Amino acid sequence: MPKMRPEEASNISISLASSVTRYRYENGRRYHAYREGSYYAPNDERYSSYETIVHHLWLLTFDDKLFLAPIDNPETILDIGTGTGLWAVDMADYFPNAEIIGTDLSPTQTTTAPPNIRFEVDDASLEWTYPPSSFSYIHIRGLTGCIPSWPALYNQAYTALAPNGYLEHAEFSVLTNADPTSSKRADQIYTAFSNSILGMGDEKTGMTFRTIEHMKEWMEEAGFVDVEERRFIWPIGTWPKDVRLKDLGRWGERNWADGLEGWVLALYTRVLGWTYAEVQAFVAEFKSIIKDRKNHYWHEVRCVYGRKPDIGEEAIPSKQAQDQPQTSTSPAAEAGQWGPSLDHHHHHLQDQEPTSNAHRDAMQS
Repeated sequence: MPKMRPEEASNISISLASSVTRYRYENGRRYHAYREGSYYAPNDERYSSYETIVHHLWLLTFDDKLFLAPIDNPETILDIGTGTGLWAVDMADYFPNAEIIGTDLSPTQTTTAPPNIRFEVDDASLEWTYPPSSFSYIHIRGLTGCIPSWPALYNQAYTALAPNGYLEHAEFSVLTNADPTSSKRADQIYTAFSNSILGMGDEKTGMTFRTIEHMKEWMEEAGFVDVEERRFIWPIGTWPKDVRLKDLGRWGERNWADGLEGWVLALYTRVLGWTYAEVQAFVAEFKSIIKDRKNHYWHEVRCVYGRKPDIGEEAIPSKQAQDQPQTSTSPAAEAGQWGPSLDHHHHHLQDQEPTSNAHRDAMQS
């Protein structure tokens, strides 16, 4: 095979770089060019600022921890869907001797990253090219609605992990405690949003937004052991009496208010056929409901992590998995299932009917 001349290699590199950064501009927002259309969120400066809010919210949720898996001095770390790279950069500072790779569809990461980190443009839903047993720890966060097959991705993560390596996945639910039978406009808007997003994943895009409900079972089916699930809540607004939940709610409100347009604009216009004006009217009304302090809404987030068995170790499902059926139930009905950091707070959210006296007595700030 003839060798490629230097100028030819240079032209190919320029062409590849151009195809990655030739972004799609639509309805005033910028979207990724590589694998165009496979991810609904923008990659512009507004969304980058929003990612800073979400990163802070996860840190508050995890008691200022970057991870919950019991990892100790990992040598190699992979961050899938790294976004602007905030989590990966923090991990590079936390583990300065680790080699860290952050992958995303867009090269929008910081240019001042520590020397032990590199960013790659890649689609995690395609076949991975990393050799088996390449990583000590793999991290995923906030990719619900973006992956065609989570079991396939978990299987690839399992192969790419070294024995005793950990996969950790943190995700949010698009369902809230809104009453779907209520005539209250706020309940109707939250319910309409949740149903539309879930329906798109189920019936239109083929990329589920119900990820949070299945992470634990998918991880166990992939062969991981010592699988642990931690459940938390994100209030939307500063209505909780509890100081910790109030702080989470302050950032939870910003999460919804600042992120909403980016969540729905591409999905509603491309998939549901809405006009830009219709989306803006919906976003404006929804934001007013989000910021109304009389409304008391919340949604659930979960973190699941599991270990790849050591060589020769038999993958046996955890006792908890054997004892408990894999069913999806209301977070408020699962007393005692919350992560320890919020264990003593879950009772604040058990009576969720906005008009009930019990709710007002327990929740009103």
